Amino acid sequence: MNVLVIGGGGREHALVKALSRSKHTEKIHAVPGNDSMKKYAEIHNGISDSDIEPIVELAVKENITWTVIGPEAPLTAGLADSLEAAGVKVFGPRKREAQLESSKTFAKNIMMKYGIPTAEYRAFTNLIEASEYVKEQGAPIVIKKDGLAAGKGVAVAMTEDEALDALREMFVEGENNPVVIEEFLEGEEFSLMVLVNGEYTLPFDIVAQDHKRAFDGDTGPNTGGMGAYAPVTHIGHDVIDEAVEKIVQPTADAMVKEGLDYFGVMYLGAIITKDGVKTIEFNARFGDPEAQVLLELLESDFIDVLEAVKNKEPYKLQFSSDSMLGVIMASQGYPKDYDKGTQVVIPESIEDEVFNSGLKHVTDDRYETAGGRVMLVTGRGNTLEDAKQAAYKNTEQIEFNNDALFYRNDIGERGV
Repeated sequence: MNVLVIGGGGREHALVKALSRSKHTEKIHAVPGNDSMKKYAEIHNGISDSDIEPIVELAVKENITWTVIGPEAPLTAGLADSLEAAGVKVFGPRKREAQLESSKTFAKNIMMKYGIPTAEYRAFTNLIEASEYVKEQGAPIVIKKDGLAAGKGVAVAMTEDEALDALREMFVEGENNPVVIEEFLEGEEFSLMVLVNGEYTLPFDIVAQDHKRAFDGDTGPNTGGMGAYAPVTHIGHDVIDEAVEKIVQPTADAMVKEGLDYFGVMYLGAIITKDGVKTIEFNARFGDPEAQVLLELLESDFIDVLEAVKNKEPYKLQFSSDSMLGVIMASQGYPKDYDKGTQVVIPESIEDEVFNSGLKHVTDDRYETAGGRVMLVTGRGNTLEDAKQAAYKNTEQIEFNNDALFYRNDIGERGV
């Protein structure tokens, strides 16, 4: 069968690779794709992932059986709705269901209505009222911009001044999006991917751990993710079971009760608190960079998985017993302003260990940076320590000018 992947980042690079391993796949198309996907797929970089009509036309023309949507923006724009209407099977929720990610207020209201464990919160559309609330509550406190923010619209403010600065930054003139202010939860965070179809849920057997802050020691601003590893061996199956039983399954059931029909990945960002597992956030797609490490460890045929979820059939996901760790190399200045066009050399010997997030191929082993998060450099091994050593050894082989790129040196430290 012919399949189509929507998106052009590292997560979509991993999806293309996973689909290329399926015995059912004849040809893969990627919109817009990236240069590193050419090994596996025909890329259509003249179409953006938000160009709904051209994507639907391409899917019909190329006789696409399955479309897998990677990023959140086309989900929020209703791409799944349009593809479904054209008779194409789509893995990714429709516009109304994608509100679980696109609207933090929507997600919080669902959780509060159905008693799903999460932080206490208030939503504000007025800067003065929000500032007064922060002064009443004190710090630490969490400030979240409603709507899509590519993982960067969150401030974990450890002081009242930080919280007030974050509020001023998030209340952008001319925007009507609410800002959500949450209770600060203390504990260890983890990411759980669950494949959902209505009330049917198929959780991954292993969890990943992302590293959101820009710099070592979990310092600096929040980012889209600076690295990830899996499995997280010190977070046991009892925690996964609790997260599914108390959070994921009730949320899937709640969506059905609300007249919604969720089909796709329900990504749970969770935290283990003294009062049990609680929800930090939901995303309506695979996490990035978690997808890259998890999908590399997935041994099940990905098309078989999609068909099982589509048909709500019992299925046992198979994962390698290896560990996988990835380190994001980012443009200096990310997640704020950064330059593009910096030359990067990736030796051919480690190309398969690198997932392209923001690189443009120039010639041979030479690339130019074209984004904030440039690449995820991975390593694999029998243990997490082996995987970590392999990943950092690979980062050392990548050549770039001076301090044009930066990365964290402590990815996976908590799990080693």
